[in-house]
Amino acid sequence: MSSLVRSVGTIGGLTLVSRIFGFVRDMLLARVLGAGLAADAYQLAFTLPNTFRRLFAEGAFSVAFVPMYSRALHGSESEGGGEAAAARFADDVLAVFLWVLLVFSAVAMIAMPAIVWILARDYQDVPGKFELAVLLSRITFPYLGFISLVAMLSGVLNARARFAPGAFAPVLLNIVLIAGIVAGWKLRGDSGDDRIVALALAISVSVAGLAQFAYLWWAVRRAGLRLHLRLPKLTPEVRRLGMLILPATFGAGIYQISQFVDTFFATSLPQGSLTLLKLADRLNQMPLGIVGIALGTAILPMLARHIHAGDAAEAQRLQSNAFEMATLLTLPAAAALAICAPAFTAAFFVGGKFTDADGAIMANIVVALVAGLPAYVIVKILNPGFFAREDTRTPVWTALASLIVNIAINLYVVRRFGIVGLAGATAVSASLNCLLLYIVLHRRGWFHFTARLASRIARQIVAVAAMAALLWWMMPRLAPHYAGSAFERVWSLSALVVAGGAVFFAAAFLVGALDKELLAMLTRRRRTGAATTKE
Repeated sequence: MSSLVRSVGTIGGLTLVSRIFGFVRDMLLARVLGAGLAADAYQLAFTLPNTFRRLFAEGAFSVAFVPMYSRALHGSESEGGGEAAAARFADDVLAVFLWVLLVFSAVAMIAMPAIVWILARDYQDVPGKFELAVLLSRITFPYLGFISLVAMLSGVLNARARFAPGAFAPVLLNIVLIAGIVAGWKLRGDSGDDRIVALALAISVSVAGLAQFAYLWWAVRRAGLRLHLRLPKLTPEVRRLGMLILPATFGAGIYQISQFVDTFFATSLPQGSLTLLKLADRLNQMPLGIVGIALGTAILPMLARHIHAGDAAEAQRLQSNAFEMATLLTLPAAAALAICAPAFTAAFFVGGKFTDADGAIMANIVVALVAGLPAYVIVKILNPGFFAREDTRTPVWTALASLIVNIAINLYVVRRFGIVGLAGATAVSASLNCLLLYIVLHRRGWFHFTARLASRIARQIVAVAAMAALLWWMMPRLAPHYAGSAFERVWSLSALVVAGGAVFFAAAFLVGALDKELLAMLTRRRRTGAATTKE
């Protein structure tokens, strides 16, 4: 468990830095662009490569590539493994992968008017909106190629337990995008033409992808590894990787595929709906990215090693520990976000072109989204149980069932409840996917709930209830300060966060929801870090 805690701490810590910069980015974006024509067009343009990134590069490709590369790296030379075999496999994949990305990106950019029409045909009803969305989407799409190569390089490093470079790369994205917002704002000046800001942002997206790729290439070389460009060749291992990627593209990405579904429905709603949904998802993505991505990234190579060694008991223990860590962090986060959503949206986003009415709608969207937050994170833990065994087909069926339910619910609720109903449908479908994955894992004997795990989660819920009661009492009493001066916003939110966190952890300690072994490991890690710093 110590290695899992160490890896999650590294990934989660750097992801936290990235999420903070991302939060600053979206705060600036809300104030500079608001929730209007240019903002919606940019959000669609950024959604296309970003969702493909999560779905394919960080989803299907990573979960298929890392176990195969890890097996080649840690296998014995007599079985065709070792450093040379791993390097050969990585070179073969890079040679094919690069051409696939170039062809796919070129075709997508040519067909962009049709893609935008499929996702946002209602943009044609607003003069200039459809054309702007097509232009911005073509400018941002090269980002997908760069970030897909970043995912491969991160996979090579992750298999060697070097998680920091891949976790730091998103920080570069947000820094470049912040610079793009500021540059666009300066160029717009007093003209009031929001298209200038949107164009500057779209250009900065592709520039950010190039910066991330350059950084990961440097990190790989710094680790003593050399990748070589060769003529593409479909070796048996590359073919096997392709066969794993195809179903994993769907199975690993129910949340990302739901993003396309949500985008389709959101673009049919009043102007600004897509922007409000994406900004609300930023609050949801904070704990999801820090906890879910960190756990999923850390657990996959470890789980693959235990399964390859035939150690089923250790694999079960690893998943149980990850499950407990996930609920310990996401249950209080979901409850706090749901109760304090009006405070967060008012304090962070309202101002400039972002109105109080926008903030009120966004708060309701946040409440609906975070209802599925624990499920979003737990899926990241359950999926590696299949991918580490190179079973990418089973998640396809659970994802398909969940997606069908998502679409069916959207058809009913979007007309009645608008963008808030759409967000709620996403939460329901993610929860269903999580439940189906666990049922299959349990029936196959690959992972099961133990009495200890169930008891720990039940105690966590008690602690969450205590925290929720306090926040519910505090929210109306601090309401006048959430949209006040900068000082008022800071101290009122700080009061909520500090009081809520203190009550949760105090209650968790009293009812035994905290794993003393985990706390001891974290304490030892902090002490070791302090000692190293002094030296």
